Amino acid sequence: MTEAAPATENVVPVPSPCINICRMDDATGWCDGCLRTIDEIANWSLYDEATKRAVWDLLEARHAHLMSQRTSAPDTGQSTSDKDSQ
Repeated sequence: MTEAAPATENVVPVPSPCINICRMDDATGWCDGCLRTIDEIANWSLYDEATKRAVWDLLEARHAHLMSQRTSAPDTGQSTSDKDSQ
C-alpha cells in the first residue's frame, strides 16, 4: 500500500495581490493598487497560506465596497473629458 503524499506537496502558493501601484490612501488606509493595509503588506511574507487566502477574501470585500461607492456617487452631468478641460 502506498502512503498518501503530504498535503503541502499539492498546495499552490497564494500569489501576492501587489500590482505595483503602491500608494496608501489616507482615507481608507488601503493601498490604491492592491487594497491591502500597511500591516498586511509588511507581513505578507510571514503569513501562512490560509492567512493569505483570508486576506484575499478581505480584498474582494474591499473591492466590492469601493465599486458600490463609485456607482452610488452623484453624477455631476460632466464627462471625464469635460472635467479635464476646465
